[in-house]
Amino acid sequence: MTNPNLPSIFVPLAGLFFPAITMAFSYFYVQKDEIL
Repeated sequence: MTNPNLPSIFVPLAGLFFPAITMAFSYFYVQKDEIL
C-alpha cells in the first residue's frame, strides 16, 4: 500500500523542515554562546 504521490510531498517537506531546524538550532546555540 504505497502511494506514488508520497515522495512529492516528503521531498519539499524535508527540504524545508530540516534546514529550518538546523538554522534554528545554530541560532539558539549562538545566542546561548553570546549570553555566556
